[in-house]
Amino acid sequence: QLEESGGGLVQPGGSLRLSCAASGFNLDYYVMGWFRQAPGKEREFVARITGSGGGTSYADSVKGRFTISRDNAKNTVYLLMNSLKPGDTAVYYCAAGRVWVATMSAYTYWGQGTQVTVSS
Repeated sequence: QLEESGGGLVQPGGSLRLSCAASGFNLDYYVMGWFRQAPGKEREFVARITGSGGGTSYADSVKGRFTISRDNAKNTVYLLMNSLKPGDTAVYYCAAGRVWVATMSAYTYWGQGTQVTVSS
């Protein structure tokens, strides 16, 4: 089971840090990804990180603003979001998979999502 937290309402230019905690399985061996779904749009890839944390990849739309990280000792993955824009408003989901890809279908476990709203 994956559970996201840390979402909320933030002003443009602000920051949030999302957390994704796993229970019932060890995240060490999984690629972890963050995805988001805005109202009326399809779910899209945001960022991913290797099991060791040594490799990361980002969508062009968030590159330079978002940082994915993980603490395997805490079985938790994070997404630090800086310089937030109204276009970042979405439900954010974390997911765990075995393959180093950004394709949603490759991820086996999903959280329920946490709402991020960027608005003044």
